[in-house]
Amino acid sequence: MPLSTLPSALPPDTAVLLVLLPLELGSELMGETRTAASLRTLQGRLGTAIRVLKIDEASHPAVVRSFGPPQLPACVLVRQGVELWRLQGLPEDESIVRALLEVARTI
Repeated sequence: MPLSTLPSALPPDTAVLLVLLPLELGSELMGETRTAASLRTLQGRLGTAIRVLKIDEASHPAVVRSFGPPQLPACVLVRQGVELWRLQGLPEDESIVRALLEVARTI
């Protein structure tokens, strides 16, 4: 399943990590990119606790702008439209994965 597709059967209280990507990282002209592979790996590490959703500036500029990130890439963890956590950059460190899971469990 592509990262940019949410299944309709997703429980309403599931936390979603929005990964906001700039034009150059969001476009996948030649198929697989390092960013896409990294996000798939991240989804595997987060399991069902948090759904990873890639939002690229090229396809969804209004959505990216609505979060007002000072620069891209950026990540925003939301649940039912409420922002829970934010990160400048991509979540590539194991400590970030642990922090995301902790926030998702406690809120």
